[in-house]
Amino acid sequence: MADEKYTRVMVVGGGIAGITAAVEIAEMGYEVVLIEKSPSLGGRVARLTKYFPKLCPPWCGLEINYKRIKENKNIRVFTLAEVTKIEGEVRNFDVKVKINPRFVNPGADQFDKAVSACEVEVDDDFNLGMNKTKAIHYYHDMAYPRLPLVDPGSVNDPGVKDAIEKSGCKSFDLEMEAKEVDFKVGAVVWATGWNPYDAKGITYLGLDKYDDVIQNVEMERLCSVSGPTEGKLLRPSDGKEAKRVAFLQCSGSRDANYLPYCSGVCCLASMKQSNYVREQYPEDGEANVFYIDLRSDRYFDFAQMVENDDKINLVKGKAGLVRRNDETGDMIVTVEDIANDEVKNYEVDLVVLATGIVPETAVNKIPYDKMEYNDYGFVTSDPSETGVFPVGCLRKPVDVSASIQEATGVSLKAIQTILGG
Repeated sequence: MADEKYTRVMVVGGGIAGITAAVEIAEMGYEVVLIEKSPSLGGRVARLTKYFPKLCPPWCGLEINYKRIKENKNIRVFTLAEVTKIEGEVRNFDVKVKINPRFVNPGADQFDKAVSACEVEVDDDFNLGMNKTKAIHYYHDMAYPRLPLVDPGSVNDPGVKDAIEKSGCKSFDLEMEAKEVDFKVGAVVWATGWNPYDAKGITYLGLDKYDDVIQNVEMERLCSVSGPTEGKLLRPSDGKEAKRVAFLQCSGSRDANYLPYCSGVCCLASMKQSNYVREQYPEDGEANVFYIDLRSDRYFDFAQMVENDDKINLVKGKAGLVRRNDETGDMIVTVEDIANDEVKNYEVDLVVLATGIVPETAVNKIPYDKMEYNDYGFVTSDPSETGVFPVGCLRKPVDVSASIQEATGVSLKAIQTILGG
């Protein structure tokens, strides 16, 4: 087996970068095994309300790629799956994959009845735990593959078993167990994405104390029609309309005590989310963005539009304290206004922390002993030597557009590698 060469490519991570790499490789005629740890493809992009550069909902990009995957026989998709070990070398990898149980077999038409009948509730993972969902559920409205799943912690709940029995659906299997599968591949594209920096340890920002202090990824879910409030921007503590919102840039970023580097995309994300506030409350919605430096990069026209909105206040100054007004229940943000050389207090309904991008590889390393990383978990090893190609935010923080471009380039490089180029 040692002298055998394989032209199949494994793509690990079913977000926008992984999906792009998978379809590009498959449409050039090569077999692809696409591995995703969640119940559905889509990754972080699926959780956005809108994304650059077109500021359209995520489905305008994901749906067409789902169709390309569905129509291409070269792609095999495994969800609820994770790579546990990679052995071998370029063009001759042995990859072990653990596939976790969904407790559902494909092919039935009674799934919706089981979902409707289920009264057991669990935290909604897709909405970042901001609401409840049924223990038998579709991961989200546009989930791919279009199969429900059973919450692993609820398989023995009598309510779950009763719902399945009432539905008459024969394709549930609550005895299903995890299994390990081996794949022989020639190259691996690693696209496991990123996580928001955990700002709970920055006590003066209040994320660990107040429900009305959230992170920017949660803001995306609050404003999405598929989110916990069906797109209505309400503050979590009491459901009050969040018409006054403060965005705190560099919440932990560019700080030697927390996350020393700049993620580059957070400024634009907050300007985009400021626009969410203005769209929801055009008459009296107000956004305050407190920043060190504003980076708009290629999206100058959008940034100019935001700057010209007199209800979006861009304040050069770093927030020093977030606390609650016990009388009103509102949040108070104390900021050093550098331009006016004074300290100001802003009273708002909701505080959004612009937390930076942390690569998934900072927590979960690629299970291959030839990989190298820098101090922050970004991959530094040379793909031409390892045969493992990190893409997207695994090398440096990038936006969606850059991730797609990079994934397209990596697809070509992976093919060149398996062909010996």
